[in-house]
Amino acid sequence: MKNLRERVLRGESLLGMWLNIGSSLTAEIVGKSGFDWTLIDLEHGAGTEADVLHQVQALESTPAAVVVRVESHARQRVHRMLDLGAHGIMFPRVNTADEARAAVATMRYPPEGVRGMAIMNRACEFGATHKEYLAAANGTLLSIVQIETSEAVENVEAIAAVEGVDVLFIGPWDLTHSLGITAQFDHPLFQEAIRRTAQAAAAQGKTAGILLQKSGDAGHYLTAGYRFLACGSDGGLVYNGARALAGTLREALAKHA
Repeated sequence: MKNLRERVLRGESLLGMWLNIGSSLTAEIVGKSGFDWTLIDLEHGAGTEADVLHQVQALESTPAAVVVRVESHARQRVHRMLDLGAHGIMFPRVNTADEARAAVATMRYPPEGVRGMAIMNRACEFGATHKEYLAAANGTLLSIVQIETSEAVENVEAIAAVEGVDVLFIGPWDLTHSLGITAQFDHPLFQEAIRRTAQAAAAQGKTAGILLQKSGDAGHYLTAGYRFLACGSDGGLVYNGARALAGTLREALAKHA
């Protein structure tokens, strides 16, 4: 099992990319490209739960770990993703410590949590390694909660203190919108939220993470204490690459018109 949580707890700086197309092929390409982790996005991505299996299978042969962003902390939803073999779950819009505790509980088997017991699934190699998986899962699966609202920022110290929360991950677009400064990522209000979240994470021995708007922002956020960084998406790469190529070709056409 790719122990992403162990690497996070060691304090490594880890790089990830969003997978929002729902394609097993682009998932495999990203997984082989040098990222430490990938995120299959069920909140906003085009893929459905049925597409997750094929993406997880494609990523199995790559160095990248698999995180799935679910739509909520509904117990059954989280269980299905973990049973398919996800190494971590990202929970969007966690606003309070109680919500964080409920999210973490779905990640862990009783008595530490409320995850249902099953052994005939992919995570347990269809029963072949169920004893090993059941013994290790509570300590190896990564729990990521997103700080995406002004309410979450006000409660960030309490959220960070919840046992089992591993990463506090800033959602820049939602957070700036909630703060009334949509997409103003240099605004003092947003930068103060960045500072406060990193400080809260560090005080509890947790990790701060963020989705970068551009790769050039990495240095700024590493300096600010962020170690779990994501940038870009498979859909964005395809779109930007196709648009750049079409633009170059149309410039050539215009010169020879």
